[in-house]
Order: sequence, then structure tokens, then C-alpha cells
Amino acid sequence: MEVTCLLLLALIPFHCQGQGVYAPAQAQIVHAGQACVVKEDNISERVYTIREGDTLVLQCLVTGHPRPQVRWTKTAGSASDKFQETSVFNETLRIERIARTQGGRYYCKAENGVGVPAIKSIRVDVQYLDEPVLTVHQTVSDVRGNFYQEKTVFLRCTVNSNPPARFIWKRGSDTLSHSQDNGVDIYEPLYTQGETKVLKLKNLRPQDYASYTCQVSVRNVCGIPDKAITFRLTNTTAPPALKLSVNETLVVNPGENVTVQCLLTGGDPLPQLQWSHGPGPLPLGALAQGGTLSIPSVQALDSGYYNCTATNNVGNPAKKTVNLLVRSMKNATFQITPDVIKESENIQLGQDLKLSCHVDAVPQEKVTYQWFKNGKPARMSKRLLVTRNDPELPAVTSSLELIDLHFSDYGTYLCVASFPGAPVPDLSVEVNISSETVPPTISVPKGRAVVTVREGSPAELQCEVRGKPRPPVLWSRVDKEAALLPSGLPLEETPDGKLRLERVNRDMSGTYRCQTARYNGFNVRPREAQVQLNVQFPPEVEPSSQDVRQALGRPVLLRCSLLRGSPQRIASAVWRFKGQLLPPPPAVPVAAEALDHSELHLDAVTRDSSGSYECSISNDVGSAICLFQVSAKAYSPEFYFDTPNPTRSHKLSKNYSYVLQWTQREPDAVDPVLNYRLSVRQLNQHNAMVKAIPVRRVDKGQLLEYILTDLRVPHSYEVRLTPYTTFGAGDMASRIIHYTEPINSPSLSDNTCHFEDEKICGYTQDLTDNFDWTRQNALTQNPKRSPNTGPPTDISGTPEGYYMFIETSRPRELGDRARLVSPLYNASAKFYCVSFFYHMYGKHIGSLNLLVRSRNKGALDTHAWSLSGNKGNVWQQVHVPINPSGPFQIIFEGVRGSGYLGDIAIDDVTLKKGECPRKQMDPNKVVVMPGSGVPCQPRPQLWGPMAIFLLALQR
Repeated sequence: MEVTCLLLLALIPFHCQGQGVYAPAQAQIVHAGQACVVKEDNISERVYTIREGDTLVLQCLVTGHPRPQVRWTKTAGSASDKFQETSVFNETLRIERIARTQGGRYYCKAENGVGVPAIKSIRVDVQYLDEPVLTVHQTVSDVRGNFYQEKTVFLRCTVNSNPPARFIWKRGSDTLSHSQDNGVDIYEPLYTQGETKVLKLKNLRPQDYASYTCQVSVRNVCGIPDKAITFRLTNTTAPPALKLSVNETLVVNPGENVTVQCLLTGGDPLPQLQWSHGPGPLPLGALAQGGTLSIPSVQALDSGYYNCTATNNVGNPAKKTVNLLVRSMKNATFQITPDVIKESENIQLGQDLKLSCHVDAVPQEKVTYQWFKNGKPARMSKRLLVTRNDPELPAVTSSLELIDLHFSDYGTYLCVASFPGAPVPDLSVEVNISSETVPPTISVPKGRAVVTVREGSPAELQCEVRGKPRPPVLWSRVDKEAALLPSGLPLEETPDGKLRLERVNRDMSGTYRCQTARYNGFNVRPREAQVQLNVQFPPEVEPSSQDVRQALGRPVLLRCSLLRGSPQRIASAVWRFKGQLLPPPPAVPVAAEALDHSELHLDAVTRDSSGSYECSISNDVGSAICLFQVSAKAYSPEFYFDTPNPTRSHKLSKNYSYVLQWTQREPDAVDPVLNYRLSVRQLNQHNAMVKAIPVRRVDKGQLLEYILTDLRVPHSYEVRLTPYTTFGAGDMASRIIHYTEPINSPSLSDNTCHFEDEKICGYTQDLTDNFDWTRQNALTQNPKRSPNTGPPTDISGTPEGYYMFIETSRPRELGDRARLVSPLYNASAKFYCVSFFYHMYGKHIGSLNLLVRSRNKGALDTHAWSLSGNKGNVWQQVHVPINPSGPFQIIFEGVRGSGYLGDIAIDDVTLKKGECPRKQMDPNKVVVMPGSGVPCQPRPQLWGPMAIFLLALQR
């Protein structure tokens, strides 16, 4: 195939690519935002260091065609970190106010359906320094007499930090060291949580009674300041001691007002008292004031352990616990054991019979039981025994045993449980023993073994129990042992044998077991039965939505398939076109149960038959819709984002051109693309320029391109591209193009960096300096920045123009350095000239240095130019000659002066082969900033006619 390029509107050469530009995804992680540093650790792993509370910004730069989709995930860190459970589908990952638990490894996965996905990772190290905690201890054996006199005392300072903290101990204002004072020892104990340093005072001396300060530092990493805590040690310093005003177990009646006092009996400094409750928080209405805890009108739910804790950071905290028991009784139950030796499940004369009675009570051991027969107290005899705490039954259960059951033993037995002398109502349970007392049976009513309901409706499962007495019925799941009942419980009791379910869903389908309880009835093997619940729900179909493309005149088959439903069959299938009912498709000779799809055949795609087709499938419970969009529209173009150096700037006009490239998605799926409609609009503007670009043939994977010219630096533009076929307009694709500084090796042509792009022409921040240069313009300046220093705009005087500057406000200090390093250039000439504009305005201006880093024999930095002091509120240009001996980089070094009014800025850096001009810039051409009396140089009007290259391909 012969490929030619047809140039229209402008005679600027460009390259026409052939097929095969589809490429798998590749990825690289770069950082932005408030990172402290990106470093390489000892296993060559990228580590991104950031301060807790700052904003984490990671970018996944991708290449590959089509444009890869990016997904961020995370491992390590806290198991409760929500980010681990989700993914972020964006090229930029941003986490505001990052926490220490969000440190760990972050993965960027890029995939575009070509080849295998690209996966890159970076480890994020979150730096922090908590407030230190200081506690005081003495040796375990020294517990007699005055607490600290002639004792050994340990001051323990603990802090949580990352990186590990450095500890400094001070007595008063003097730094302590065991090498300078034999009476002290400083060491790090083993097996401690967090970082700990201990100051040991051996056999206290009079001078040891003083104020001690523990200062912790992470050496100002990420700008984290040091922290400190101070403790005053005296001869009265002592740990806390407590006593309670009540017994450790307190039993009260419901409705009473409870007051417990926790009294301090020692401690210096004065301990802090705190009340807590377990389990759960203090009761609603409870008041903890100092050492006094008051609970008005106490209820049974208020029972539990109440803890009083005293702390003063001396010794161990003192703790006293009150076990509060509020008298209560509930859940009176009984059991009939027809044969004590468990050989029979029926009550028979002549064999032993046991009746058992139990209540849930607080306190359980204080409950008393009394038995009555036919309304009269049961009398103990050789044949009637009353026992307590049967080992086969729950604790504190009362049992009445009838030995050798006689006919005269038949009757009604009553068990009464009570708290003697307490205002708690008695609970009783009654059981009748007669020839009619028989063990239970359970069954499912006729026609109720299978219950079928629709999703969202209520359902009732029923089991019938016969016997005397009739015990409760317990329900559970059969086919899903690990599953809970809809109530959230594994077992649910129903007194009438009916399990009622509200708003059932498909997950509730399955088998349910009903069984008799072993309480309030016979203590025998449970009887059980099963009920099947079938929940009917509407069908689910695929595709729910499908875009169908086909060339004009070609046939199309549309198919709507039933995925699942209950019942799992198609009762009816109805097709519509643009909302209008279509005749039913020809019937397919297949059994109704096997029919799981419906098809519609279109003989040919035309303009009239293009549009929306809808298939509605029903299974008598509900319906679902497959939606098909049929057309001969061309698919959208696929913009090519990997064009090398697409931006080309123009020195004189400060305009730029942009090489835009794309492929056509699935060009053979429809009729051939005849032309493209191009629309270009500057952002924040309404008017757009529109052009038609004819083409003869477009193959899959073929790279098309055109060049936009006369774009204004540094503005961005929206580009829209629409393919046209004989059918008409296809799908439009849009993208935003941004101005990026070209990065080229120095050549005889101009190579000027205006810093208008975030990539700043390949310049990087030096990792060995004290702080960084900042890129900004008049629109991104901090409104609270220091006055009387720094430029208000860049060299052009427009608010959009960017420049680089150093911010010298706090926490910067005298002599701090910021270095901006250029890309590596290959030396192809003997002499080069570095030209740039500088702005040095402010009474605290330090120095601006230009260095050359030669790379021929290692890295060697040499000074090429330097300037210091206030030079006024003007932009001035300088030309600096350099003669590197091999590959080299240029470095701009800003040095902070004596104060915060020392901001230094640079702009429009140019590197050219050859010698510098012999004369510096005419002082009359110095650019004076607004307000100083001389107007700024305006930016030229950059928007002009746009040259577009039209591509024609012919065989």
C-alpha cells in the first residue's frame, strides 16, 4: 500500500503514520502536593515521605493506545482503612489530611485491553510525632516508709512517632547525661510499646528533687517541631491510692437511687479520677462528678461493673471496681422429665418423674423456689423430694422429684420464684400432670409444606404442635447452616408455631426447620419438621443495554437472554421500535421450559430502521428490558496521547502549535469514514473554530494527525472531533490540550522555558537542599503573602503567566538553599549562553546563584554567576557564558537572606549554543512591575488563523 500525505492550508512538513500504533499500557508514578521527600531506601524501593495531616497527591502517568484506564489500590497499613475496601479510578490519587494508618504501599494499575496491564507501586511513609507521656516509678522492693527518700526512681518517657524520635532529658535547663552525672542513668528498656527512654535516678540526692523535662524530636523532618513534657519531682511525690464508700459487690432494688464515692487516700501530684462502666458506657442519666458516681432510679439494665481509676503518672494507676447488681427476675420456665433414667419418653405410673423450674435472675444465687400442689404447699416425703442445682440443668434450678409415680400424684403443680424481702414481683410457672400429659408431636399443615410468595410480599411459615403441654417452636435455616434468620438470629422462638416474615427477598428462599423446645414442655428429644420457602422474583436479562453498529444495508440479529428469575422461564417477549409495538418474531420450535431468549432479525440497517429497540421479557412475576441502540454511526476517534513532544513554541509571537494524533475505533464496523469535523475552542471562551477534514480510507490502528497553530501561550483548548460516513455524523470525541514547555537538547534554535507547564521543561527539585522552588502566577499567589517582596506577575505582565520563585517566610532560616536542576544536556558545542530574567526585590534578599553541574567525571558543580541584595521591583535579564566539558546541567540556587522579605524569582530561561551577546540588555528595556511608573511589556495577541493539515491516504 502506498501512503501519501496531502498538505492543505499550510506548507509545514508532518509525518503520516501507518498501522499498528495500538500498544499495551505502561505506567509511572510521580508525586505532587506536600511531600517532604521522595527517597530510595536500601532495597531501591521508592518511598514517599509525607507529614500526617498534609495532602497526599500521587499521579499515575500512563502511555499506551487506546488511552489506558487507571485504578488505584492499597495494601498494608491499617486493616480498618476504608481505602483498602475500595478503588479509585482516576489518574490522580488525592487524600486530604492523610493519617498514619493510611501509610503503606499504593498500586497504580493501568490497562487498555492491549497486552497485560501495567502495575506500579510506591510506598507512602507518613511522618508524625505525638505528645510524649511521662510516668514515674520506683523499684518494686522499695515500698516502705517515705516513698522517695533514699530510693531509686525511674522517669519513663514514651512517645509514638515516625521516624523514631530522639530523646533529650533535662533537669531544669541543664541537659542530663550519665557521663556527666554518676547519679543518673539513661537507657532504652526492652519490650515496651512505642519509643521509650528511661531516666534512672539512683539513690535520690537533694539535688534530684527538681523539674525534669523530656524533649522528643524527629529532627524537624517534614517540618515537625519538637515536643516536650515536664514533671516536678518532690519528696512528697507518691502514686495514687483509693478506697470505696461501698462494698465491692452492691445489690440494690430497681428504682433506687445509687451513689458510690471513690475517695482518694494518697497521691502527689493530685490524681485525676474517672468512672467507666463495662460493658458499654455509663447509663443514661448517670452523673460522674469527681469521685462521686450517681445513678438515679436504677434499672436492671444498669447492672454491671463500674470502675473508678485514679492517675497522676506516678506509679501504676489505682483502680477500684464495684459490681452493681440490680435485683430482677425474668423468663420462668419448666421441664417435665418423664423418666429420670431416660428409658421412656412417656409418663407412666410406677416410674420416677421430675419437674424442674428455673428463672433468670440477678443475683441468681439469691432466688428461692417454693412448690405447690393443687394450691397447697408440697410436703417433703420419701416419695417427694425437692432438690436444687441439678447438674443436668442450668444453675440455680429447683427440681421436684416424684418417686414411683402413683395415681394420687396427678394434679396441678405450681413453682413460685421470689427474692425474700425485696420489692421484686414473684414469678411462677404451672404444670399439670395427668394421664393426658403426653410428649409433643410436630407436623406441617396440609398444603403448607411449600410456601410460594413474590419478592417484597409477607410470608408465613407454619408448623402445628400437638401434645400436653404444647412447647414453643424454634425455627432455623436448614440449607444454609451459616446463614441467620431474617431477624438476624440463628434461632427464633414462636409460641404459636408460626414464623412471620416481612418483605421477603430472593435470598430468603430455602428450607426452614421447625422443632419443639425442651423447655415449657417435655425434656425429651426435640421433634422437628421442614417447610420450603420459594420466593418468586422478576427476570434478569442481558444485555441490559447494547450499542449495535453495522454498515448500511447489512443484516443485524438482536438477542435478549433470560439470565435468572423465578420462575425460570419466559412467559412472554414483546419487541418495540422507538416505542411502537412490533409484530412478534417467528416462533421457535422449542419446549416452553427451555425457551431462555428472544430474537429479532433485521434484514438490513437503513436510516429508517436505525434507532432504539426494546425487548420486554416477562415470567408472570415481573418483566425486564433489553435495550438495543442500532445505527450505522461511526465509532468515536481514539485520541493518541503518546505523541512525543507535541507542543512547539514560537519565540516571536509567544504562540504555540500542537500536534494532535488519533486512530479510528473499529473503522470496519460501519461504512468508511469520509471526513472529520474538527472544532477547537479556547477554554472559558464561547467561539469555536470549525473545519472539515476529508479522508479517503482509514484502517484500524492507523495513526492520523494534524497540527493546530497560532494557539496562545499558556492557554488550554477543547478539541472535538466527529467522524462522518454516508450515514451521517458518528460519535464525537473530545479532549483538552494544554500548553507544555518543549524539552529539547540545546540547539542553535531558541530553547526558552517559560515555566507555563507543570512539567517545567524537565527541571527538577534538588533532593539535597533545604526547600523547593515554587511555580506560580498572579492567579495562584497566596493572597496573604508577604508584601514588598517578590513579583506580582511574570515577565509578560499577564496574570496567567507563570514563573519560579523561592518563598522565604517561616519556617525558612538564614542560609537555607533551594536548588532547581535542569535536564541533562549533551555538550555538542564549546560555548553556550544561559539567558534568563530575575526579580530580586525586598530588604532581606539573599543570593541567586547559577551553577553548572558537569557529568563527564562524576557530578561537579561550579559557580558561573552570582548576585546578592535588593535589586528593585523590576525584572532584569542577564546573559551568562558557560563552557561545559561534557554532559551538563544548569542549577538555579536561591539562598535565603536574613528575613522573610527576600523572595527571589526567575523566568524565561534560554540556553543557546555559542557565545553570549557582548552587551547586556539595554537598561531602558528593563521590565518594571505595575505601580513603579513604567508600564509592563504586554503579551502579544496570540490567536490568529489556525493552520490544519488534512491527511489523505490513497493506495
